[in-house]
Amino acid sequence: MKFYCTFVLVGLLFACNSSSKKLTAEDIVNKAIAKHCSGNCEKSSITFSFRNKDYKSVKNGGSYQYERSFKDSLRIIRDVLTNDGFKRYINDALVRVPDTMKVRYGNSVNSVHYFAQLPYGLNAPAVNKTLLGEVTIKGKTYYEIGVTFKKEGGGTDFEDKFVYWIGKTDFALDYLAYSYEVNGGGIRFREAYNKRNVNGITFLDYNNYKPNTLKVDLTELDALFQEGKLELLSKIETEDVEVVIN
Repeated sequence: MKFYCTFVLVGLLFACNSSSKKLTAEDIVNKAIAKHCSGNCEKSSITFSFRNKDYKSVKNGGSYQYERSFKDSLRIIRDVLTNDGFKRYINDALVRVPDTMKVRYGNSVNSVHYFAQLPYGLNAPAVNKTLLGEVTIKGKTYYEIGVTFKKEGGGTDFEDKFVYWIGKTDFALDYLAYSYEVNGGGIRFREAYNKRNVNGITFLDYNNYKPNTLKVDLTELDALFQEGKLELLSKIETEDVEVVIN
């Protein structure tokens, strides 16, 4: 009898400990990255086209090289962003770029690669993540993750704010929203579609929406989306995606 009671007590304690364990924002993001990357994002070479420009990223552990190339009149311009900074080549010749333009061009290159490879990148050292709660969008339950950036290492746009909606059961990234300060500021809400797996990495295209006012919290955008109160601005589509695992 004594053994039976002890067994029941231990079982109850185990059940309580298991049920009380809740995932943190870090846990959820890690699972989302594993879902989308299959362990390949840190050791990959990726090429794709976006809005008539060609992009390439090469990652190997902590090192990275992000590129953008396009034709401008008779010139071929290639922008290269690495751990060491930004460089521009015109017709394969390195050219001098003012520091202010280096920041602008570098941010532009980084932004396209950042969005194209989400949720990879959400565990960067400058990222602050918060579990805001759980919501339901079109009958599916999501973790709502808020993201801000530290000033140190967060880039020139460190004041931008993001919210990501990650599936509670499948850890898939289906929606995101963000606010930005440049050019007078703005708010966007993106709905993922055309999910496809290319050599172990998931890529997404997006319907890009905006609200009719800037006086709205990012966490309210999912409700406005379901109510049909967001304006469709554009489609964010990457084409000719190729992946080589290094």
